[in-house]
This record gives sequence, C-alpha cells and structure tokens, in this order.
Amino acid sequence: MMNEWFECKIKYEKTMENGLVKKVTEPYLVDALSFTEAEKRIIDEVSPFMTGEFQVSDIKRAKYAEFFETPEESADRWYKAKLVFITLDEQKGIEKKTSQNVLIQAADLPGAIMRLEDGMKGTTLDFTIASIAETGIMDVFRYKETPAPNFVKKEE
Repeated sequence: MMNEWFECKIKYEKTMENGLVKKVTEPYLVDALSFTEAEKRIIDEVSPFMTGEFQVSDIKRAKYAEFFETPEESADRWYKAKLVFITLDEQKGIEKKTSQNVLIQAADLPGAIMRLEDGMKGTTLDFTIASIAETGIMDVFRYKETPAPNFVKKEE
C-alpha cells in the first residue's frame, strides 16, 4: 500500500520562553488514507502533549517520494529537497526531466545534504538537487498498525 501524506496544521496558545502566551500554528506530517483519518490521527498524536485547547486549522496533501530519517537525537529538523531526474528518451533522442520531493531529517543543512547523498548512493538514474530548504514540520507520524480487537465467544 502506498503512503498518502497529509500536512496538518495545529493552532494553539504556546507559552514562550519569556513567559508570554502567543498563538502559534505548527505543521505536522501524518500518514493516512483520507483527510478525515488524517484529522483524527493528528488529534490523537498531539493531544497528550497539549495543555490547553487546540484546533486543526488546515490539512493538505503532501507529496513526498522518499523519506530519509535517522534515530539521531540531534536531528530535530526536517528538510525538503527537490530532486530532478534525467532520463533519455531513446526513440526521440532527447533528455526528459522529472522531479520528486523528498524529506530529510537532520540537525542542519550540511547534515541534510550528506544524508540525502548517502541515501541516493546506488541510484541508477542521473539526478541533481534542484533545491533544499528547512521546513517548519515539527514531527512526522507514520501509520502504526493497531491490533484488531480479539472477540472471543464465551462458552456457556
């Protein structure tokens, strides 16, 4: 099954380091089958961490061909890279360019570039990095399969 990604924005009041309370909107990425499921999943994921009221202010599809994640504690940022792949149309004798977006978890921009290059080693297609930039994404929530309820018929 192919992952469908949704960027969900959560709006809430956040206490800043200086003690002031400010309304903020933070984006999160959720793996879901529909907009409805994405909304439910993001609410379930962020509820334990929110102290006051919050709302899902926006949900939109996000197209990422690949994720380059790491378990490193310091890698707390997400970078979006646009890769351009170059293929040769042998019948027409021309180069064809297609682009894809990928998401990279890293501590900084040089680390993101390094992780991307390591992840793309062994790729048979020629590609170039058209752009790479830090996103505002706070966290990524992949689909977790929950076990189905075990309905056991009681014997009398």
